[in-house]
Amino acid sequence: MRNAVIACAALLCCCSIVQQVQPVQNTNLRDICIIENPATRNGFLNQYQQSLQNRGYSVKVMPRGTGFMACPLMTTYEGHWSWDLALYMSYARLDVYLDGKPVGQALYDSRRGVGRMDKFIDAETKIDELVSQLYPARG
Repeated sequence: MRNAVIACAALLCCCSIVQQVQPVQNTNLRDICIIENPATRNGFLNQYQQSLQNRGYSVKVMPRGTGFMACPLMTTYEGHWSWDLALYMSYARLDVYLDGKPVGQALYDSRRGVGRMDKFIDAETKIDELVSQLYPARG
């Protein structure tokens, strides 16, 4: 019995999906630059840009290698897709910098979600959700 409980606990630990957001605080800036990440699908950048614009930001895409000081408010992104019965976005990370210093981060990671059907998410919806949590509405 004890071994079965330990096995179940170990299985549950290995089957997790993580979503953590540290929202951007104390900025009234409405212009933001995104450093392009050619290793991530174009659709990710397109959705990130659209989600920011829907929240009232003016977005400028900067080439890979641009320094964090090129714009007062800068962001980077990373996304990975995996295959398990179907192709799905298994990892997303958004980092935000103000004057070169980290001020916010959103992370979605389902790479350890073995056996979980809720890992098959719509990437655009998840990116929009992360953006809405990362950039809270201003009063």
